[in-house]
Amino acid sequence: MRQKPHILIAQIVLGIVMFALVPSCSMSYSFTGASISPDVKSVSVDHFQNLAPLVNPTLSNTLSEGLRNRFVSQTRLNVVPSYGDLSFSGEIRNYRVQPVAIQGNEVAAMNRLTIAVRVKFENAIDPSQNYDRTFTHFEDFDSRQQLVQVEQELVRLIVDKLVEDIFNSAVANW
Repeated sequence: MRQKPHILIAQIVLGIVMFALVPSCSMSYSFTGASISPDVKSVSVDHFQNLAPLVNPTLSNTLSEGLRNRFVSQTRLNVVPSYGDLSFSGEIRNYRVQPVAIQGNEVAAMNRLTIAVRVKFENAIDPSQNYDRTFTHFEDFDSRQQLVQVEQELVRLIVDKLVEDIFNSAVANW
């Protein structure tokens, strides 16, 4: 049975694409978007010191553990206590609540919890990837609620965003 020309062309194109995808480069890709050199074997995450004027006593541990867990769950890297091929250190620089969405009667309808973290990332294998920068995220909440009522959930949401940004900034080279 003779194949139609457009099916033959599609098969040829598919063959070329498959050939191009044969692993021949030195990067390792995953479904998480991480591209980590095969030479990188370990990661270390120091405890993030809390230097914010307003201190949440669990935030430092939550952030440090969240970043470690991201590497455990989404990479092949071993988490080591110190001197990993990839290394994270830094401090929590800001933790503040401020009013937003001021209404006509000068009362805030919403409050905003903002967390800022300074991160120093060092890549021992490829120092050109190193950075020292601040990541900031926030969540808004109804001003009729006290921070203590929503703080745990807001911190979880913000830390998830911070960890995502820190992880992507270090290993998702896109």
